Amino acid sequence: MPNWLLPEYIQDMLPDEAWQIDGMRSRIIELLRLSGYQLVAPPMLEYAESLLINDGQDRDVRSFKLVDQLSGRTMALRADITPQVARIDAHLLNCQGVTRLCYAGSVLHTQPSGLMRTREPLQIGAELYGHSGLESDLEVQRLMLQVLAEIGVEGVHLDLGHVAIFRALVKHAAIEQELEAALFAALQLKDVPELRGLASVLPAEIQAAILALPQLYGEAKEVLQRARKILPDYAEVRAALKELEQAAAHLQPFAQSIGIDLAELRGYHYHSGIVFAAYHSGSHDAIALGGRYDDLGKSFGRARPATGFSMDLRQLFGLLPPVAQAKGILAPHSDDTALQESIALLRSQGHCVVVDLLGNVALRGELNCDRELIMRNATWVVAELKI
Repeated sequence: MPNWLLPEYIQDMLPDEAWQIDGMRSRIIELLRLSGYQLVAPPMLEYAESLLINDGQDRDVRSFKLVDQLSGRTMALRADITPQVARIDAHLLNCQGVTRLCYAGSVLHTQPSGLMRTREPLQIGAELYGHSGLESDLEVQRLMLQVLAEIGVEGVHLDLGHVAIFRALVKHAAIEQELEAALFAALQLKDVPELRGLASVLPAEIQAAILALPQLYGEAKEVLQRARKILPDYAEVRAALKELEQAAAHLQPFAQSIGIDLAELRGYHYHSGIVFAAYHSGSHDAIALGGRYDDLGKSFGRARPATGFSMDLRQLFGLLPPVAQAKGILAPHSDDTALQESIALLRSQGHCVVVDLLGNVALRGELNCDRELIMRNATWVVAELKI
């Protein structure tokens, strides 16, 4: 096999893509900075037990692991940055009030997470710690939609869900862990026949509610009306539906459409409240994900209310029209002092100046320049490049 081939679902970023993604990253980080979020940069590699927490089985399957040559302990390459940021908040910063953190970096997956997805996403996101109210959920959800708008992703559909509803049904029926896991798996697949068989042993009210969940999706107002009629009148269910109603109303100006999906339990093992996902017609998969996860910090000795979102810049790049690099100015290779001063001045003004080391006219087209520095009347001036 040629040694220049890359593993499946691992790709290089060539200049046009790399420059555009870097520009997207810079714009997003600046928007997050202006919104009060502080940048952190966790390491790519940690001890496995620090990364494989709460929903450890899922992350364990997705994570590359190796043995540390120094300690002999198992280490893992991160498959998600969120646990690392929770560790930083809980253990290193140790703030008592609200903490807002943001990040951007590569993660590695053993398998691609969707159709046409890379195994090395470039994850960027924001997390808010120390506030348990709906206000922080709305801030994070609104910020996610503003980030997408900032980089030019239009026509976004937002789906909202709430894991507290399924948790309430499980609690009130005292469902055992094994059955809970099976019901969860069937709900994720919206496998109604399997769900019907599993729920047959449950009390009639709980059984009817669980079987209704896969049907409770669609336009927000209509779904919430049906849910209030069908689902048991538990306090947890009422509170969850109220939060979803308020979120849908608040976020309406920021999304093209908003839907509710009460069978959406993504991240169920660590999410604790509202979960949300952004969709776009150009992608088979969600283009941004988030939710509330109040117990994640417990693994690091300090549980804190938390909510956040993340997205993959490489996936988002595929939704945007290509942007060609700005053309540069070609300069001859010379030690001429006046030429070097002209090059330095142009670069200080933000111009890209490329020195033509080979001086081969036939290869000028490869240098991405449309102007050149030439000597005219004993002065170096910028003129149109003729190839």
